[in-house]
Amino acid sequence: MHAEHQDIGVSQVAAAIAEPARTKILCSLMDGHARTSTELAAVAEVSASTASAHLAKLKDLALVRLHVQGRHRYYSLADKRVAQALEALMVISQNAAPTFKPHTPDRLQFARTCYDHMAGTLAVMLHDRLLEAGWLVATDEQAYRLSDNGKALFAGLGIEVEDLNALRRKFACPCLDWSMRRPHLGGSLGAALLQAALKRKWVTQDLDSRALALTAVGRKEIRAKFGIALPIENSQTKTSQPSATPAGRDHV
Repeated sequence: MHAEHQDIGVSQVAAAIAEPARTKILCSLMDGHARTSTELAAVAEVSASTASAHLAKLKDLALVRLHVQGRHRYYSLADKRVAQALEALMVISQNAAPTFKPHTPDRLQFARTCYDHMAGTLAVMLHDRLLEAGWLVATDEQAYRLSDNGKALFAGLGIEVEDLNALRRKFACPCLDWSMRRPHLGGSLGAALLQAALKRKWVTQDLDSRALALTAVGRKEIRAKFGIALPIENSQTKTSQPSATPAGRDHV
C-alpha cells in the first residue's frame, strides 16, 4: 500500500507540474524570490482567478508555500527539494528559468527602513551573511537565534542581546522584503542592528522618506565587520531634496 500511495503522489505532482501555467509559476519562483498571485498570473499569462486556482493546487501538493504579511500574500517554492526537482527537469528539457526583475526605485531598493528595522538589498545581504557565517541560526521557519559567535559579534556593536530577549516581541525573525522578495532580518535584533548602523553612521536616514543612504564609513566598516564587499557606486550621499519615491512599506 505504501508503494501504491507513493506512485499516486508522484503522478499527482507530475500532473501539477505538467500544466503549462503551473510550470511557469514554479519556474519563476526558482530564483528564491516570493511573488504575489497577481504577479504570478502575469508570469503564467492567465487571469487572476485562474492563477489563484493553480496556486491552491500547488499549495495542496506542498510545492509552494504561502507567506501572509499584513494585507499582502506572497508565494514561494515550498523548499529546496522542489527547486532541485525542477532543475533536474530543466536539465532534461534544456529549458532555463525566467529571471526576476524588480521595479522598485533604486534608492528604496538598495536600503530603507521597514517599520523599525532595515530593508532592501543591503539588509538582505546582511541577513544572508549572518546565516552563512553561522552568527544567526534558524530555529524554525519564523525564528532565529544567535550562536555564541553571533552574540559576540552583536556585543561588539554595542547591542545587549539579553535585553532584547527580555522584550515582548520576537527576538529575530525573517521578514519578507517587498523589493528583493527574499528575507531580511526583523524582530528586536533587526531593530537593534538598524539603530547601531545609524549610531555608527554606516547609513543616514532621509527626513522625508524611508530611504537610507550608505556612507563611505558604512561601506568600509560593514566590509570589515561582516565580510561584505559593497561597490562604491552603491554608496549614496544624503541630500536635502525631497524624495519622489512611493510610500510603500514592508511588513513584519
